Amino acid sequence: MKLPNSERATVDERKLIDYVLSPVHPIGRFKAVFFRRHGFSVDNWQALRDQLLALAQNDDAEEGERSRYGQEYLVSGILTGNLGQEGEVHAVWIVLHGDDTPRFVTVYPR
Repeated sequence: MKLPNSERATVDERKLIDYVLSPVHPIGRFKAVFFRRHGFSVDNWQALRDQLLALAQNDDAEEGERSRYGQEYLVSGILTGNLGQEGEVHAVWIVLHGDDTPRFVTVYPR
């Protein structure tokens, strides 16, 4: 299945800059090491955003947990860094109750 309404998916830049790519975030710093090795950093966060959105639109999604907030989806695929480095990832998206726009939650190495 495809991520519902994937063409409208959104990624909050703060999630990437302050969490996923942050070398100082208590949890995100471990993810940041992986993404730096694959050519992504705070300086080019837009490249990661663009690839996450492409992943959401082009790769298959699996239904994940349904919580009091909404329905989660897992999209797995390959991201390509600015020097051609490839990394396999799982990206988590959520569609909040009463909404139909997928919102980026997190991404982690597969």
